[in-house]
Amino acid sequence: MRKVEAIIQPHKLDDVRQALSKLGLMGMTVTEVKGYGRQKGHTELYRGAEYFVDLIPKLKLEVVVPEGRLDACLEAITEAARTGKIGDGKVFVTGVGMALRIRTGEQGEGAL
Repeated sequence: MRKVEAIIQPHKLDDVRQALSKLGLMGMTVTEVKGYGRQKGHTELYRGAEYFVDLIPKLKLEVVVPEGRLDACLEAITEAARTGKIGDGKVFVTGVGMALRIRTGEQGEGAL
């Protein structure tokens, strides 16, 4: 099993969620986060005053997928979240040693 963490633009959440649902991947965790990458923030104008925003609002999606579905999951996230502009985000993949469903006690892929 693998844990996929994707940092995406907030307006792309529904597209990514629909793409993952088409693959049959239903469970995910979404967290509002702030950060920056290569763009290092941007300047905005508010009521005539210019100010620098160094931490950009993003969403962090976390999904645990079986090993055999990892490539399809990564492709779905990439295609759905891509705008082609700077700040589209990043995807990180790590290994998961075990998953346990609290309610039933199921372990492994059955717990997903």
